[in-house]
Amino acid sequence: MEKRRPIIIGNWKMNKTVAEAVELATAIRNVLGSVPHLDVGIAPPFGALWPVAKRLEESKLILAAQTCHFEDGGAFTGEISAPMLSEIGCSHVLAGHSERRQYFGEDDGVVNKKVLAALKHGLSVVLCVGEQLSEREANRTFEVVERQLLGGLADVGSDALDRLVLAYEPVWAIGTGKVATTGQAQEVHAFLRSKLQEKYGDLAQQIRIQYGGSVKPDNVSGLMAQPDIDGALVGGASLKADSFVALLKYDR
Repeated sequence: MEKRRPIIIGNWKMNKTVAEAVELATAIRNVLGSVPHLDVGIAPPFGALWPVAKRLEESKLILAAQTCHFEDGGAFTGEISAPMLSEIGCSHVLAGHSERRQYFGEDDGVVNKKVLAALKHGLSVVLCVGEQLSEREANRTFEVVERQLLGGLADVGSDALDRLVLAYEPVWAIGTGKVATTGQAQEVHAFLRSKLQEKYGDLAQQIRIQYGGSVKPDNVSGLMAQPDIDGALVGGASLKADSFVALLKYDR
């Protein structure tokens, strides 16, 4: 089977004004030619999506949204729908990020409805899974990520797999400076792929699985060398052009 093409996405979370977002997007766009082996994306905050999309016209840089609502429209103050994101110019959307689960009460059922809504409207989905520190210490990592994976993918058929990316983010490593060892990360990635194999058969081999959790230029190469790690979902290191570009140019 053809080798999976790596994908690295910067999740800017609730950071960057419009002017800052456009400046950073421009800097990243300008170096894409030097990383032809990668798919590269950014997920700016909602207020910056439209101007960033305009700046990225005719660029190969992926534009992702950080979340979406599961309804196409209606009385959902403060929300944004998949059709709106598609019209803006987004091609991808994150679903199930741990901060959405933790701070906004999104359970597996809600995440699944968002996944289905995004796919319905032609968006690609980055489905995020990951365990809390207490769950890892209780040896429940596999139980938690399997529940999140299968819950998020309920009713997702094999015809949608070319628009699916998985992201494993151990919650205890997000923004903490801690990072799972390459062995810990690979172990969970291999487990997730085995569960995808059970659900989708050999098609599971085409699904890319990113690692997220304090990914930086100095640890990305070791992570990317693992057989089941196909990319990274990057937080803090994606907020400055120099650190994100250095990360994109990891040693292969």
